[in-house]
Amino acid sequence: MSAAGEVTVVARWLPYEGEVAEVLRLVGELRAKSMLEPGCAGYEVYQSVELPRGVLLYERYRDAAALEAHRQSAHYQELLVGKILPLLAQRKVEVFGA
Repeated sequence: MSAAGEVTVVARWLPYEGEVAEVLRLVGELRAKSMLEPGCAGYEVYQSVELPRGVLLYERYRDAAALEAHRQSAHYQELLVGKILPLLAQRKVEVFGA
């Protein structure tokens, strides 16, 4: 992955039974705050049609430094690490470079 090129993150989440609505609410808040980051070029959240508990995130960042800044941000630490991760039965994250 080139540090100078755009970085795309694809995350697949599977919340525990009964936690989907709360995960979607929290990720909506995380998305809104992330979109204000200068290095965030896009942040989309999708719910699976075939597996309603499935959540897909498609995030784009200016470069690897912008992604790292996102991961160190207060809102990422508070919302994702502190509140969302405990609600997930499964989580897979892939990072792609341009």
